[in-house]
This record gives sequence, structure tokens and C-alpha cells, in this order.
Amino acid sequence: MSATVARPGIWGLMAEFDQPADLVRACRAAREAGYRRMDAYTPFPIEAVFEALGLHRNAMPAIVLGGGILGGVGGLSLQYWASAIAYPLNIGGKPFFSLPAFIPITFECAILLAALSCVFGMLALNGLPMPYHPVFNVPSFALASRDRFFLCIESRDPRFDREGTRKFLEQFAPRSISEVEP
Repeated sequence: MSATVARPGIWGLMAEFDQPADLVRACRAAREAGYRRMDAYTPFPIEAVFEALGLHRNAMPAIVLGGGILGGVGGLSLQYWASAIAYPLNIGGKPFFSLPAFIPITFECAILLAALSCVFGMLALNGLPMPYHPVFNVPSFALASRDRFFLCIESRDPRFDREGTRKFLEQFAPRSISEVEP
């Protein structure tokens, strides 16, 4: 059995904090303790939480760059195919492939595909649309959009142990620790 398979009966443990500094301290300690499958929920963005969770890098720049390059090459290729191969017209002695004339459309195709890859890449990387998530089963989680801060350590984390993780979270004196049911 793989260590990344979720244990039956529980999706994770969620600790509720009153202050963002307490959440940051718990996230940093959990990362240092070796937990990797965890997430934090806050009513407003906190840069220190991203740093504490180790979420510095993502694939979005590469996805957008790839989309832009693919769009530019595709736009230029389509123009070349249409004017030099499929329907060549000799108008005033101009060449079939005139790069300066093709630059605006190539640029627009690159921007279009970069923007589309940005939108769809963001949706895919965020797992959206997600109408259901197990943390919604915790009654106090409704306060995440108001004034509470949550740290959830998932049971599929290799270091997760129900009692050991609970004791680990208790050392940060959270308001409550809830078991998240799947």
C-alpha cells in the first residue's frame, strides 16, 4: 500500500486559530516537521502563509510562456500556409512570405493563446471548479471567510498519524482541532 493513499474514515485534521501569526507559526513548524500535504485557509491573503507552506513556485509562468510561444508559432505558421502554400497570389511582385506584414497577427495570436492558457491553467492548477471539498464538513469552517484562520493537515501525508498529528497541532494552542470527514 502506498504512503500517499488516504487512510479510511478521515480526510485530515484541521486546527482553528484566532490570529494570523499563530497560523503562520503553526504552518512553519508543520513544514519543518516534515508535513507536506497541508493547506491553510484565511479570510484575506497572507504572504507569510505562502512562504511558511513552501508555495513559492508554481507552473503558471511556464504554462503562460508555452501558450504564448505556441500561439505565436501557430499564428505565423497559419499565415505562411495561407499565403505561400494554399493560396499563393502574386500581388505587385511582393513575396509570398512577408515577415513584416505577418508580425501584428503573430503578436495577437501569441497574446490570445497566452491569455487563454493563463485562464485554463489557473483553473486546472487550482482544481476548479470544485463544488465540494471535505473541509466544508467542519461546521466552524464557515468562519474562514470572516475572522478565523485554519490549518488542515491531510491524512494522505506520509507523516500523518491521527494521534501524533493531533498532539503536534495541540502544541500551538489552537481554538479547536476538528477531524475532517471525507
